[in-house]
Amino acid sequence: MLPLVPPKTTLGKASLYLNNEWSKLIRYVDDGCYRIDNNLAENAIRPFVVGRKNWLFGQSVKGVKASANLYSLIETAKANGLEPYAYLR
Repeated sequence: MLPLVPPKTTLGKASLYLNNEWSKLIRYVDDGCYRIDNNLAENAIRPFVVGRKNWLFGQSVKGVKASANLYSLIETAKANGLEPYAYLR
């Protein structure tokens, strides 16, 4: 049951969100393999976020999409303990 808080207030919206998402928010408690954070993913994309302004002016949309796919493959290989160059060969 939701607390008696006006639903249009910030606290009311937060309470409704918490109530609706509770089962997802505590999923990591059900299985010890689940992580409470996503630090691995955040750290993997950090170089691209930092360099984003350097890549802002890609030559074409296709080129930018190709680069994004390549970066994704490289980071996936790293995350799975593979050497990226050998993985892409």
